[in-house]
Amino acid sequence: MNMKRVFALLLTLAMALSLAACGAKKEEAPAEAAEAPAEERRQIRVGMECAYAPNNWQEDTATDLNVPIENLPGFYADGNDVQIARHIAEYLDADLVVVKLAWSGLIEALNQGQIDMIIAGMADTEERRQSINFSEPYKTTEYGLMVNGDSEYAGATSLSDFAGASVLGQKDTMLDTVIDQIEGVNHLPAVDSVPNQIARLEQRTCDAIVVNMENTPGYLATNPSFKVIEFADGEGFTLGFRGSCVGLRKDDTELLDQVNAALAELSEEDRADILAAANERQPK
Repeated sequence: MNMKRVFALLLTLAMALSLAACGAKKEEAPAEAAEAPAEERRQIRVGMECAYAPNNWQEDTATDLNVPIENLPGFYADGNDVQIARHIAEYLDADLVVVKLAWSGLIEALNQGQIDMIIAGMADTEERRQSINFSEPYKTTEYGLMVNGDSEYAGATSLSDFAGASVLGQKDTMLDTVIDQIEGVNHLPAVDSVPNQIARLEQRTCDAIVVNMENTPGYLATNPSFKVIEFADGEGFTLGFRGSCVGLRKDDTELLDQVNAALAELSEEDRADILAAANERQPK
């Protein structure tokens, strides 16, 4: 073998060794995979008036029991409905968002998707059942009349005793429509809220107002001069509904089942305690 060929072979071998050394570099460890973003927590948006104590009301100080009102910064919702909503949200492992809405706009807001449910002391009337679904009742309801304690109607025992009386209800609710069951009544134009009913009774611009009987302990605590008229069976109002229920969209059948399951966890005693506490806690 001549020197030229030896030199060529040595050069080729040197290049091969050099390339092998380059290829033997340690591979870099792959960068750690980025952490997957945390799954966004579910929210349940609940509509209510925040003006219907002891069912729901607003206040300006945070407590362990109230919930911020989304569209009213600096104010918080509390009441029987709020505590029912908190229980449902906890059952669903969701964050509760309270949205303050006028009573007359609740069903429209629900069906337009602005809220997920109505928890506002709403009764499951036949007319409302045509628009939305309702849960099982979380509170049973009876209606009565409230008058001034020195009123000529303070001794009434039946609806017929209110013939000729001026009676006031709440607009767009059964608290107004049942007034027509009183024969000979002066059915006054309804007002937009229960607080306005109470104010009108206090001002003596009406003889009586229609009220939910289960809410009257709170009304009387605030207005001890009032008197509640309870009627014997067959002597009072006829109601075509079961009680206060959660309102949901017609197509939210899975959520309806979940809400009913959450409510089933609350015994009658639990519900009575929640309402009694709301009556005690409501603004005086």
